[in-house]
Amino acid sequence: MHKLVVLYSEPVDPDHFRDYYVTTHLPLVAKWPGPLAWRYSFDVAADEGGAPYFAVFEADFADAAAMDAARTSSHGERLTADVANYATGGAVIIHYPVRDSTG
Repeated sequence: MHKLVVLYSEPVDPDHFRDYYVTTHLPLVAKWPGPLAWRYSFDVAADEGGAPYFAVFEADFADAAAMDAARTSSHGERLTADVANYATGGAVIIHYPVRDSTG
């Protein structure tokens, strides 16, 4: 499995972010071919001090090739372009292969 994680910094307008993300961006995500599963949260916390991120999104893909195909598809490019409509604080995107406890 391969995981994609988007870490969103504090936006200029948190209420706009939440509303746009839930009512506009996530419906686009739901139609995105490729992810096996996805999830998000606005309740990001840190063990000490303030959390460095406002929100997080993660998606699971069969492998890196499936993630790359999804991200470079026309729908994936539309999702990427939409981020500017709500993520005024910026976003960090990371991805990695997931290894389970058996190896």
